[in-house]
Amino acid sequence: MEQAQGTESGLVLAGRYRLGDVLGRGGMGKVWRAHDEVLHRTVAVKELTAGLYVAEADRAVLHARTQKEARAAARITHPGVVTVHDVIEYDHRPWIVMQYVDGPSLADATKDTGEIEPREAARIGLHVLSALRAAHGAGVLHRDVKPGNVLLARDGTVLLTDFGIAAIEGDSTITRTGELVGSIDYLAPERVRGGDPGPASDLWSLGATLYTAVEGRSPFRRTSPISTMQAVVAEEPPPPERGGALAPVIIALLRKDPEDRPTAAETERMLLDAMEGRKPRAAQAHVPTQRLSDEDVHAFSVPDGATARLPQEAVPPPVPAPASVAAPAARRGRARWRTAALVVVVAAVLGGAAGLAAMKMGGNDNGREPGVVAQDGTTTEPPTSDASADPEEAGASDSSDTPSEDAQPVTKEIPDGWNRVEDPEGFSLAVPEGWTRQVNDGQIDYTPDDGAHRIRIGVDPDPDFDNSYLHMVGIEKDLAKRLPDYERLALESNVFRDRPGSLWEFTWVESKDHPGPRHGIDQMYFGETGGPEYALYLTGPEEDWAESRQLFDTMLRSWQPPAQEG
Repeated sequence: MEQAQGTESGLVLAGRYRLGDVLGRGGMGKVWRAHDEVLHRTVAVKELTAGLYVAEADRAVLHARTQKEARAAARITHPGVVTVHDVIEYDHRPWIVMQYVDGPSLADATKDTGEIEPREAARIGLHVLSALRAAHGAGVLHRDVKPGNVLLARDGTVLLTDFGIAAIEGDSTITRTGELVGSIDYLAPERVRGGDPGPASDLWSLGATLYTAVEGRSPFRRTSPISTMQAVVAEEPPPPERGGALAPVIIALLRKDPEDRPTAAETERMLLDAMEGRKPRAAQAHVPTQRLSDEDVHAFSVPDGATARLPQEAVPPPVPAPASVAAPAARRGRARWRTAALVVVVAAVLGGAAGLAAMKMGGNDNGREPGVVAQDGTTTEPPTSDASADPEEAGASDSSDTPSEDAQPVTKEIPDGWNRVEDPEGFSLAVPEGWTRQVNDGQIDYTPDDGAHRIRIGVDPDPDFDNSYLHMVGIEKDLAKRLPDYERLALESNVFRDRPGSLWEFTWVESKDHPGPRHGIDQMYFGETGGPEYALYLTGPEEDWAESRQLFDTMLRSWQPPAQEG
């Protein structure tokens, strides 16, 4: 039988995959860069070398694990999970053909730089968490989350790979009693003790991975496997000195008891805070010995320049996190775009042909004008924070969470010169008199001047993303390349109507339909966990943006989603 060291560059597997150079190697095997000569693309090929040196019974187990990796990854549809293209047989061994990622692993990046900046580590953590939530939603536990399995593509994408020891719900185990698989210093304590892993075990491994990213060293690695396992089970990690706002999130994830760890939803909110430089207040519940002081909470609750709340509105109370860590998997492969603002603006640059295709709208596309249906001139708003109420009841921790003296209270009356319209799609909002409804490629606009000034409403009942902030960040990368003189003014997560959301404001220079400097602002939020996702967008010329921004604020206060989501 051919030995591992005998595998050579240039070998062609299955008549189509020509091996190139070795990308990496470990105890179980090595990964090759290869060229798919049928589809003319670069792929990664994982070779299982460990089976060449073990007994026949052990080799069968290792081969079964490799095949299980392919099945596990194939069950997950998520842009943050490395795609498995093919499984082939060569030299009596299975080889896995995977998506090629142009970039280092987090382990390599940490080794090269010594440490990762905390806000960047939080961004990486959010992407890994999103991939894990998709896996857990598909009934798959990863069980080997570690820096070496987090890949950092050069375009900023973060992907999770190596489901080789994943546990699949409903699948019989292929490990033997008492056997530990995975990298010991990234195994959750319950796994080291021999207990059954769960989603919380993957979150513990994520915490250990983020610790390594910011500190440049594993929190529990010792001089021997036995001492490492003892540290995982019985010792607390040294405080992450370079963790910044991410430190309390890491400590919360590394709680020994799975019940004491934050859920995936809570972790997402805390990582978002850390990515924006705020110490997450929610971490207090999981780190009782390191509670944040009132001074710390005040100092980090809203960073300078943040748009964490909308003008003239008090910050609503935090959104309660769901009890379950399982969440709907992020979906892709549908024939639609991924954002509201992207196609709005690109359509303007390219001639206005596309429209807001990110947000699917059912129902009537006949372009008729709306009727004014408000009988008493009032709106029905969900409760909002009251500056005169008790701060804790209002969800405010300090004076920064209350409106300024010159801010006007949220009014429930429609301003003079405005009408409330009930859109055929079920939502309602107030618009100035003279603004009429248009349908452009299935997208709903309200405009007085054929789009020079316009409100655009998007509703996606089945969103591709779990988080509107990450949705916007991902889209901005493409938008910045396409728009002349694009400039971001703000892109922040926020809470809108007691729901997680994000606010994006930007400028560019338009060259087609309405040429000249333009300004846009987009409030996105989720009506409920998993969707629908709403995009409330306004754009107008830069020269009269002050008036347009006031219009946007009034429109937001009047917005009412469809009744079933209200």
